[in-house]
Amino acid sequence: MSYTDQITLRQLKALKAVAEHRTIVAAADVLNLTGPAVHNQLKKLEEAIESDVFDREAKGTGTLTPQGQAMLRAYDEIQSTLARAFAEIEALRAGTRGSLTLGVVSTAKYFAPAIVARLAKELPDVQVSLKVGNREEVIESLRHGEFDLCIMGRPPRDPLVEAESIGPHPHVIIAPPDHPLAGRRHLRPRELAAERFVLREHGSGTRILTERFLAEVGGDDTIATTEMTSNETIKQAVIHGLGIALISAHTVAFELEVGRLVPLDVVGLPIQRTWYVISPVNLRKTLIAEKVSDWLVRNADSYLPQVGL
Repeated sequence: MSYTDQITLRQLKALKAVAEHRTIVAAADVLNLTGPAVHNQLKKLEEAIESDVFDREAKGTGTLTPQGQAMLRAYDEIQSTLARAFAEIEALRAGTRGSLTLGVVSTAKYFAPAIVARLAKELPDVQVSLKVGNREEVIESLRHGEFDLCIMGRPPRDPLVEAESIGPHPHVIIAPPDHPLAGRRHLRPRELAAERFVLREHGSGTRILTERFLAEVGGDDTIATTEMTSNETIKQAVIHGLGIALISAHTVAFELEVGRLVPLDVVGLPIQRTWYVISPVNLRKTLIAEKVSDWLVRNADSYLPQVGL
């Protein structure tokens, strides 16, 4: 008999409840079961996988073993798969009615609400849930099947995805209007070596791009940097003179338009990247996801910010 013949959703649900609420007593209360009933579900799960799911040395803390963590991830993926199946069943039942979870990297949050608003008008029977994270967070969610579709830059290698280009994604170096380099023409990257760069946190796609650019700027020299965890704080830092930043032009379209920030004229910039709509290949697209993906590709000009560079 295989593992899958012995493992039940009840067992996995008990595992998740204890992991979240730290004790069997608390989990039993949430599940409306007795403590012995929850204990029995965990015991059967451990017998099925021939491993402990909780650390016996950390009694009463709900600390998962590596095997327990693997089973909890499996349960989360099962739940995501079932949710997708129910969404597809609903779509099949009603033709075009259904729900969709759209994941976007944080740089895309500046135009993602416009997408949701347009879809609400043009596909009113599609309920779109928007989730935002940095590149690493979005990729991790893709692995767990949490998104029907995702908008991001360079597609990941893992998990395997289907990716369609939806439009250009330029990156520029921003500075305050009174910066000494503002208005200079054809700056060479090495001329920026004395500047402080404000950059995103590790895990951000913009951080990766900035580090590559800084390697060209600094050569063997060390470039002064300050790390911040959002594009908004980076914009404010640059506006107030902390430094300059390499950033998506789509995140600063408004500030460039009203003159609160200016793009520096640097040889080789803007760096042109591409936006993609992505779906994991191991999860079959629902009919709703197919419809929205097609809409995103066809209507990119209507929601991607227009930036004159």
